[in-house]
Amino acid sequence: MLDPKRLRNEPEEMAGLLAHRGYQLDVAALQALEQERKQAQLDAQQLQTERNSRSKMIGKAKASGEDIAPLVAEVADLGDKHKAAESRLAEVLQKITDLAMEMPNIPQADVPSGATEDENQEVLRWGKPKEFDFEPKDHVDLGASLDGMDFEMAAKISQARFVTLKGPLAKLQRALTQFMLDEHTEQHGYTETYVPYLVNADSLRGTGQLPKFAEDLFAVDDAGLYLIPTAEVPVTNIVRDVITADDKMPLKFVAHTPCFRSEAGSHGRDVRGLIRQHQFEKVELVQIVCPQDSDKAHEELTGHAEIILQKLELPYRKVILCTGDLGFSSSKTYDLEVWLPSQQTYREISSCSNFHDFQARRLQARWRNPETGKPELVHTINGSGLAVGRTLLAVMENHQDDQGRIHIPEALQPYMNGKELIGG
Repeated sequence: MLDPKRLRNEPEEMAGLLAHRGYQLDVAALQALEQERKQAQLDAQQLQTERNSRSKMIGKAKASGEDIAPLVAEVADLGDKHKAAESRLAEVLQKITDLAMEMPNIPQADVPSGATEDENQEVLRWGKPKEFDFEPKDHVDLGASLDGMDFEMAAKISQARFVTLKGPLAKLQRALTQFMLDEHTEQHGYTETYVPYLVNADSLRGTGQLPKFAEDLFAVDDAGLYLIPTAEVPVTNIVRDVITADDKMPLKFVAHTPCFRSEAGSHGRDVRGLIRQHQFEKVELVQIVCPQDSDKAHEELTGHAEIILQKLELPYRKVILCTGDLGFSSSKTYDLEVWLPSQQTYREISSCSNFHDFQARRLQARWRNPETGKPELVHTINGSGLAVGRTLLAVMENHQDDQGRIHIPEALQPYMNGKELIGG
């Protein structure tokens, strides 16, 4: 959430910054609310002052033997009016907060301007896509030929956009997960974290999924709970309403969870294969950092996701999202896109974002600044390290041979009992 005080005090400037994201701030409506807030606050203060003054007069009148009944009645009436004024003030402040909750984050200065994903900018490429001397299969055909991946069975059990894995492919997915967790905990200093897969609405509001993206969530009827769309939600909420000591910063968490998304806005897109599923697994990286360290931490976290791709020998490119393609809560995002031979293009496999204090303000996640001794908002950063299903399909497609076998990357072989081939 954006700072309501800044919205009230600098509406024109905030409108200009939000315009870069294609968001039109109604400055006149905001200014009208601010005038209403000022008047309600002034009324409440004046009534409180008058009530205090009359209350003191009761004691003096009583000491001099005067009839205090009229004063008592007046104080009671002023008390009722003060409560009403406080209620009006609270209502106006809530309106301002509700307005702020609907606004996206402000892009960082180095985020390129643009309206769509076509205006995202490539930062780098790593690895060279393999030139096959045969027509490479996609992961769906590879999985079927290996008798390890079945979308029709999953649809019978559930519905479309699910998959069943078995045998070596199921083990390969588990190996990927274990490899990622070991890499991030043992090499990069993250704390492995197990979290609930069902969360309440407060948690989703804290990270920005609610109220804007309710249709993308799976709600559990009558329970007041939602299946997590990403581990970002429960992991980041670990610091909700918490003041972290300076000597404990930064906090670095990694979690492996299933993720559940309705894909409400994706009808007809990526209907084949693992690219877009209702249920998928991710290894999620989250860092909670001091504000002055957030840009560096964002680069670091993105680099940790890149290392996974490099160790799996998967060609990829890194792009910075333009203002029009940024996620709602993000101030800056890098996407990592892996090469898929079957599509002859790069597809997103990780999105690494810096949210600055946008989530922290909603969560009231703070650290104690040793220079001031006061609590201040933290900055939050997260990214996939990586999306496991998409990594599985990338390994299958990039490391296939002309016999439909999968050559297991060296980094994964210890997790596959030394096995080098699937299908051999």
